[in-house]
This record gives sequence, C-alpha cells and structure tokens, in this order.
Amino acid sequence: MAATTSLLFFLIITTIITKSLSISSDQTSKTYIFRIDSSFKPTIFPTHYHWYTSEFTESATILHVYDQVFHGFSASLTPSQAASVLKHPSILAAFEDRRRQLHTTRSPQFLGLRNQRGLWSESDYGSDVIIGVFDTGIWPERRSFSDLNLGPVPARWKGVCQAGVRFTATNCNRKIVGARFFSKGHEAAPGFGGFGGGINETIEFKSPRDADGHGTHTASTAAGRHAFKASMEGYAAGIAKGVAPKARVAVYKVCWKGAGCFDSDILAAFDAAVTDGVDVISISIGGGDGVSSPYYLDPIAIGAYGAVSRGVFVSSSAGNDGPNGMSVTNLAPWLTTVGAGTIDRNFPADIVLGDGRKLSGVSLYAGDPLKGKMYPLVYPGKSGMLSTSLCMENSLDPAVVKGKIVICDRGSNPRVAKGLVVKKAGGVGMILANGASNGEGLVGDAHLIPTCAVGTSEGDAVKAYAASNPTPTATINFGLTVIGIKPAPVVASFSARGPNGLNPEILKPDLIAPGVNILAAWTDAVGPTGLDLDTRKTEFNILSGTSMACPHVSGAAALLKSAHPDWSPAAIRSAMMTTANVIDNDSHPMIDEATGKPSTPYDFGAGHLNLDLALDPGLVYDLTNDDYVSFLCAIEYGPKTIQVITRTQVNCPVRKPLPENLNYPSIAALFSSASTGVSSKMFFRTVTNVGEANAVYNLKVEAPKGVTISVKPWKLVFTEKVRKLSYYVTLTVDTKKVVLGNSGAAFGSLSWMDGKHVVRSPIVVTQIDPL
Repeated sequence: MAATTSLLFFLIITTIITKSLSISSDQTSKTYIFRIDSSFKPTIFPTHYHWYTSEFTESATILHVYDQVFHGFSASLTPSQAASVLKHPSILAAFEDRRRQLHTTRSPQFLGLRNQRGLWSESDYGSDVIIGVFDTGIWPERRSFSDLNLGPVPARWKGVCQAGVRFTATNCNRKIVGARFFSKGHEAAPGFGGFGGGINETIEFKSPRDADGHGTHTASTAAGRHAFKASMEGYAAGIAKGVAPKARVAVYKVCWKGAGCFDSDILAAFDAAVTDGVDVISISIGGGDGVSSPYYLDPIAIGAYGAVSRGVFVSSSAGNDGPNGMSVTNLAPWLTTVGAGTIDRNFPADIVLGDGRKLSGVSLYAGDPLKGKMYPLVYPGKSGMLSTSLCMENSLDPAVVKGKIVICDRGSNPRVAKGLVVKKAGGVGMILANGASNGEGLVGDAHLIPTCAVGTSEGDAVKAYAASNPTPTATINFGLTVIGIKPAPVVASFSARGPNGLNPEILKPDLIAPGVNILAAWTDAVGPTGLDLDTRKTEFNILSGTSMACPHVSGAAALLKSAHPDWSPAAIRSAMMTTANVIDNDSHPMIDEATGKPSTPYDFGAGHLNLDLALDPGLVYDLTNDDYVSFLCAIEYGPKTIQVITRTQVNCPVRKPLPENLNYPSIAALFSSASTGVSSKMFFRTVTNVGEANAVYNLKVEAPKGVTISVKPWKLVFTEKVRKLSYYVTLTVDTKKVVLGNSGAAFGSLSWMDGKHVVRSPIVVTQIDPL
C-alpha cells in the first residue's frame, strides 16, 4: 500500500506542475516551493544554500532557502523552468505558492487567571518564554510592548531586529526581542488577484511595522503588558493586559495589508523562528479557498511539524467559516487548532421602532448619538436587488436613503464598509441585519455612523415593520459596556466547525478560547475600521474572529511552558483540552450562538480554555515525533511522502497502525453507515501522571444513547515508579438504537478522576459512507 501511496503522491505533484504547463504559450513566472532530499547534497558544498544556488540558479530565481523545519527552497520560475527543476533526482515534492488569509481587556480573567495565585504567579507571567507571532507586524510604540521592569532577554535568543521603513533596531527592546519581515513570495507574484509585484508603500511599510493592525492586536492579546487603563473610545474600559503579560514577543511579518500571506513566506518564517529560539508560535492564518490540503502539500502543516518536533508549541486559528460543518482548517494533529467563543462582556445597543417596540443588538459606535430622535426607516433590499440589500458600493440611491436609517443585510462586503456606503448616500444611521447563515451571532464594530447590528430574528422583525408601515421610523440608543453577561461562553456563530475534513479520527477544533469583541492594541496607521476614509486614531481596538482566539491559547501555552519547562507541546495542549469547560457561567451546557441550542464537540472540541485548571491537569496525553510518524503511516502516506513533512527518512511498520490510536486527548469513532446491528471499535491511550506521585484515578463515562463504552482497566494506580499507564476503550454501537444528531454524530465523554482532578476526553461517534 505504501508503494501505491508514493506513486499517487508523485502523480499529484507532477500534475501540479504539468497543469501550469498545459498552455505552452503562458510563460508567466510563478512561485514554487521545492522539498529536497538532503541526502543528495554533495559534500563539496558547505551548506544547502551553496548547493541550491549552484545547482538550480540557471533554472530559477531562488527566493527563500529552508534548512530548519524543511529542506528545500522557493523560487520564481516559468512553467518550463519548473518542469526542468522537477526532473532533478533530489526533488521530493513541489507545490505552487498559495495566498492565505488572516482569520480575523477582560478575557484573561474570564479564562480563570488571577493576580495573586495560580498560573500567573506560578509562571512569573511567562517572563522567560518567547512567543513568535506570524502576522502583519507590530506597532512597537504601544504601551502594551513596554519593557519597563522586564529582565534581560533570554540568553538562548538568536534572533535579529530587521530594519526597514520606519523600523530600526531601537524599536526592539526587552519585550519585542526580535522582528523580521518576509515579502519575497508576495513580491514574486505579479498580478496575483491584483496583488504582488512589489510592496505598495503608499499603504504598507516594507518592514516589521504594522500597517494593518491585526498583528499588533494578536501580539498584545498573547503577551501585552499588564500595567494601565485602556479602552476603545470608552468601550471595554479596564486594565490592559495580555494572557502572558511578561512573555517576550518575536515578530514575523508574513502578511501584507490587503494582500494576504504567501506560503513561501510563511515557511521562511517558520524556518527563522525555530533558528531564532522561540518557544511558542502563534499563527492566526489559514487557507483562503476553504479547502484543506493534505499535510504534505500544506506549508503551515509542514512548517509547524518542524517546529513542534523541536519542542515549539504552535497555536493556529480554526477559521471563520462557521457555522457550516466541516469548515475547520489547520487540521494537522501536531497543531493546536483554536475556535472562538464569547466572554461575559457585551456592548448593547437598542433599536426603538415607531410603534414603541425595542429590539436588542450590539454596537461600538462612539460618535455623536441620535439622542432619541426618530428618523424615517428604509430597507433598500425590498426592491429585490441583492446589491442594494447588501449596501454594496454605489448601490444606494441618495433620493431613497438620504436623512434615513437604512437597513442593510450582512454579507459580501465588510460590515463597516456598508456604513460608509450609507453615509456617502446621505443616510444618518444603519441597522445591520444578520442573514440565516449568521443566525443570532453578533460582533461589535466601530462604525463611522450610528449603527446597531442585530440577529436574524430581530432583523426580520425590523424589516417586517418597515414593509408593513407606510411611514416607518426608528432610532438607535447605545449602551456602552455591560459585564457579567449570561450565558457565557457561547460558541461564536462564525467559528469554524468539525468534523475534520482530512482525518475525522482526529477531532478538530481542539478547543475554543475568547474570540468575540476582544480589546487589544492597535496600529497608528489606520483607524479602528481599517477603512481608508477612517482617520480616527486609537491605541486599542475591539476585534472578533478565531484570529483573536488563537493568541489567547498562545499566551496560555507560554504560561504553561514557563511553569512546566519540561512539558512537550502535546502535553501543554493536553493540559488545556482535558481541563476545558463544557459548562457556561449559568451552569448549563455551552450554547451554539448560531442556533441557540446546546453546542457539541464539533463546535468546541474539548471545550473552552480554563487556565485556572490547566496549570495542574493531573494527567496528560503526551506525543512524540515517532507517534506522529506512526499516524502518517496509518493514513497511508508512503515513506517518501512522510519525508516531505519530517525531513528525515522513515520506515513504516509492516503492520499498519490505526490513525485513531494516536494518543490524542479526544476520541473519534467512525463506523460504516452500511453496517447493521452491533459494531465495535477499540482504542488505545496512554496517560502520564504530572500530579502527585501516588494517585488513584477512577473512571466516569458518559455514553451516547445506543453506544456502550467499556474501559480496561477501570482504575489507574500511579506510584513513585509508575508514572505512565495505558488503557483500552471499546465502543460498541447498536445501529438500531444509536441516536445521531443533525451533525450526523453522537457525543459522550470519558473522565479520569482522583478527587482533585477531572481529566476529561470528548468522545464522538459518527457513521461514514463506505469507500
């Protein structure tokens, strides 16, 4: 089977290159990433760089050389040059560069962090840990990045502070320990969707400086200083702090304003970050086409494997294509994949209709209020024109909307851009209505005109009122900030959902973290909406997305790494997953914002991050590089294919492993939909005791209806000498009795308890169509 897989892999790779050769007249250069078998390097060359530049420069303009997480290079080539390079015997794989997208306070307290005890004090707030942030750069002058009272930069740090436009070595300090930018892949892609062909320095800085704001926001979420009062124009007032306030930040600018992030540059950043000496990598970036590539064709998966295999924890965002099923991205089992939930803070706004009804929504508008004055209300979408219902650019007739509050449907263009369209047409305010796909999920925006965002039901109500009344009127009232909201957390409607589209045996996302209306530092280059015409300046901004959830986990990993330096990336992830919350602050199962119904592990993975418990999880499910290789063998990757990911040559065992036996903190059981009667599957897991030496753990099982769960042994007894123990789980499904929900799955759990710790693993049972 391995030989067949290797042949299939070669055919896939050849197809990628030959597709670009199908039109021989098209000799436009593209960027390709080449994976090299390093054993072919002649000893005469001192480095791989010397070998590549000698061997391939006649055929290619080399952009990046990779030698840490990946052996190979990226190069700009014509299709004929690419075909020539592919013939070289050292080439293991080649894939075309792709553009990725960014997945775009009070949250530390909501995660269970306390000033006087627990993980903050146990880890000294992460002061000895370095977080590498792959994003749009940083605005270094923000107070969130002050190095006041921080100790020396860790001696192991080998990074640099790369100078560029409006960025010098003095912009780094004991907080921002390093900064680099990667643009060669972007610059080598002329005409790519209107991007590439050089940095547009009218809107960008060719340096680590952040022109977009996203990178500054994620960096300060993970590691912003804990020192001063902050707010966004009065909203979310409180003490500014990141999850790991004393952790150091290393900036890797791989994303460019309006142009996305290219794989070749991302892979170069992974290479540099591992060489530099980061402990954690935070990457709020994912596929821009909604399709998850196999691991051997995914530079984020490949780069992350190289990092994790060297002990670096990698946190990634799950994506914002929820609530659609199977929308989660960043699926590799060595990645920690993070979805988004709400916190117990909200920014309420009310719509008051002319008939006296009050409809609830949210807003971050901070300009002149409407002061209760009633204005005519209009819904341009009643004409049936999609562009007008969405308030697209130049779609609104000033004669129709001038002096009125305009109802706009959510979708297609940015939410804040719709308000600008209304303003240009003379409207005085906007009601932003969710469609069915967004449900009741709401996020706040710093709109340029008075605006209230409402869910589907409230949106339908206001449209019905406008349609049924000959002279509809409305006004909008703004309520600033409310704390103590219940229920919370709630799974954000936009947060990407499982099941895992590549290997459903591995539950993804792994967990969720705060990702809705998150306050963090912001760039001085653009206003809070990011629109060109928004000239406002703000030190902090409020954003939503799995991009915001990911750095919460990155900061959490920094704290756990500082408190437990000997823990592996897998142990850190396990500690977060097995202690995660599945109950909200109203003592009920977490709700799905999209439906208003209880959410499932396809929505939240193991649950919502709880750092009050993750410091001392009791038991962890650990993984080694060999375990990941065994998993890749189990999913029928051949040795050459696996080498693309691992760098080193591997041999798969004669007896093929099972992918579901990867020692993951969750269990996903797949049964054929063609089977009838009773079917069983067995799973194997090993736990490591990281708590008190002499501990006895007993079992608690919550089985879905129609499923029997048996575990052997049913008790785990640890001693000074016995730190690891294994157990078997057998799931037996009666197809006549099992009840599968709307997602086609049933859900349960398995917990080990010693009276102090509860080590919980979600269980998913689903039926799949036979091949």
